[in-house]
Amino acid sequence: MASTAGGRRRPLVAAARRPQGHLEEIRAEEAAVEAVETAAAELVGAARQAVGTGAPDTPQLRLGAAFQVSQAGWFLVLALAAFVAVDQAVTFSLSVLGPEIRSTLGLSEAAYGIAVSQRATAAVLASFQFAGAIHLRGHRKLLVLNAAIGTGIGAVLCAFTSSFWPLFLAVAISSPTAGAVWACHRPMVMDGYIPQVRVRAMCLHQAGIVAGAVLGPVLVGALSGWAGLSWRGVILVVGLTTVIVALLAIWLRDPAPGRHDTDAIREAVRSKLGNGGAAAGDAAGLRFTETLRRIWLVPTVRALLIALAVLGIVVTPLLTYMSFFLKDHWRMGLGARSAFLGGAWAFALPALAWFGPRGDAMFRRDPAELVAASARLFVLLAAALAVSVLIPLMPVAFIGFGVALAISALLVPSLTVVMLSIVAPKARPVAGALAATFLVAVGGLAGAMLLGGLDRRFGPGAAIAILAFPALVAAALVRRAAGTVNADLDQMLSDVVEEEEIRSLSHRGTRLPMLACRHIDFSYGKLQVLFGVNFTVDDDEMVALLGTNGAGKSTLLRVVSGLGLPTGGSVRFHGTDVTYLDPERRLAFGMGQIPGGKAVFGPLSVVENLQVQGYSHGRNRRAVNAGLEAAFDAFPRLAERRNQPSSTLSGGEQQMLALASALVVKYRLLLIDELSLGLAPKVVAELLEMVRRINAAGTAVVLVEQSVNVALSLVDHAYFMEKGEVKFDGNASDLLARPDLLRSVFLEGASKGLAGTNGASATSRQRRR
Repeated sequence: MASTAGGRRRPLVAAARRPQGHLEEIRAEEAAVEAVETAAAELVGAARQAVGTGAPDTPQLRLGAAFQVSQAGWFLVLALAAFVAVDQAVTFSLSVLGPEIRSTLGLSEAAYGIAVSQRATAAVLASFQFAGAIHLRGHRKLLVLNAAIGTGIGAVLCAFTSSFWPLFLAVAISSPTAGAVWACHRPMVMDGYIPQVRVRAMCLHQAGIVAGAVLGPVLVGALSGWAGLSWRGVILVVGLTTVIVALLAIWLRDPAPGRHDTDAIREAVRSKLGNGGAAAGDAAGLRFTETLRRIWLVPTVRALLIALAVLGIVVTPLLTYMSFFLKDHWRMGLGARSAFLGGAWAFALPALAWFGPRGDAMFRRDPAELVAASARLFVLLAAALAVSVLIPLMPVAFIGFGVALAISALLVPSLTVVMLSIVAPKARPVAGALAATFLVAVGGLAGAMLLGGLDRRFGPGAAIAILAFPALVAAALVRRAAGTVNADLDQMLSDVVEEEEIRSLSHRGTRLPMLACRHIDFSYGKLQVLFGVNFTVDDDEMVALLGTNGAGKSTLLRVVSGLGLPTGGSVRFHGTDVTYLDPERRLAFGMGQIPGGKAVFGPLSVVENLQVQGYSHGRNRRAVNAGLEAAFDAFPRLAERRNQPSSTLSGGEQQMLALASALVVKYRLLLIDELSLGLAPKVVAELLEMVRRINAAGTAVVLVEQSVNVALSLVDHAYFMEKGEVKFDGNASDLLARPDLLRSVFLEGASKGLAGTNGASATSRQRRR
């Protein structure tokens, strides 16, 4: 096979490694693959339009028409908005009626604060419970119904409490809707409506939260003042209203995840590539923790989550400081403060109505434009906070606080739509739970702990002005995300297209390689060490991965084995996506790694080390015993030292023990990192013979070596890496013709190695063919 300088050989198939006698079959298969991959590359660009961006000239749909096209109609978003509105009414009732409740129950301010403030913590925990349940089974409609009813029941129970602990439990029971907002509501809005209208739909849902904040004071004031109800009567009415509203969930229809974006992309790919629905190429289902890690690896998601945390740091103490500022600076009583806060929150309703269509237009033109607009909103938030307290005029303060609260309301839908658009639809509930954690738990608690005492030290006015600084920090974070959002969106789309591409190739009968790494990027923090690496291994093949120190060889093995997760690209095993699976789950596929010099458990004996490897066989003791017997037959020296601690073995014997583990586990793919490191030539020769035996038994082997002498004595196919890129991909013998890659020290070792191993190498090649 001809070598390539850039390492860009097609990594999805390995047709060119078949015996040369099948030349016509090879060329036909390569032509088919070329056609499929060319069509798939075109579809990645076209997929942008399926997620609502990349078509700036498309006229904007009217809201009613767009809702009709989405088939979810108005009911979905309005019902969800009603749930969060009554939830906000419960929150406000517990807050504003605090003095009366404390007096009746005989609680201190601290005790009441603990009982009520834990509602936010309970909501975050509920969001993760909901996300986990959806990840396993779905049933979002049922979770939304239970959350809404639970909130109402919790509020009703609050009306009958008589001491701290019953109140504490009742408040916790009332928290599920707040948790369902991020894990259920917002992902359902994303799935229920076409991408061209999602910002407006999310603004409508956010308007429900604002409406609860605006109407809460009115409802409490009317029930306690005009109707003359006690605090128990007020909370009872609010709770019963919540239960009644919750019954709307019975008529909800749970939209299918990805119906309006990724499913449309899949259908377009199948139509263009002629995929007949073959099952091969399906991604292995990620566990909840694996999904969390996958989401966190997306740079834009990380930046937006941190920005949400900063938003929580700003908004949480702001609501407290506003009440103290109005009381101390403007001498307002409870009724006046409630009216002031309700009026200030009302600014958000026209702001959301104004921002919705403009946000959709920005996302349609370029998602980065919507992210940049969010950064500007943070700057305006900082300015509004400063103006509210620095200019001593009540109308200015009212407008300033209204603008600040309106901006905080606008930031939630703008950041949410972007974040949930660049993660896979099935991962959106998990991403929502993460967002709730950063906004409420990280941001809210940090704001309360770090900034909670500013009013006592500097006064409430100065404390509000200080909140402008974290808002500016958030603006910088979000502005940075504008530079990564398009790349992250394209990565998500590429994953969808690649999965369908694999299915199409499988349906056509194209042989897929055992291992296919495609365009792998990897970074240690901000230091990128792998750049678009393509790497494949066939069944029963032995491949050498060569390169200088620091070239990225060991890092690539870590990505393949799951010890390191890439920042870009994919890893597939016989077409199945294993990119983000835990290492122990890859073992079930038959993938394993022997790290150089670190492959044994020192305190354990030789036999115990091998028995530990046998856990992959579960309770099949016969398979474990057979593996132990095969290992000791292959390495008689280990049999003599079977009860000896492995830490007392020589370096060569420890490498033998590491290789013996492959005979116990029976890997399908074995990754060996620096087998010959620091060992004598005689020992290396013994180890190389065992590697040949393992390969001949049906295990594909990837051998990472700095010694060209060692590597080329074993393999026919070699890769050469330099500075994180593949510089050579071809026959091992052709590597010697590349003096630009192999320096004199490598050439000398390679020449000696080939001269002394021609017979063994030829025998090995004949056996594999």
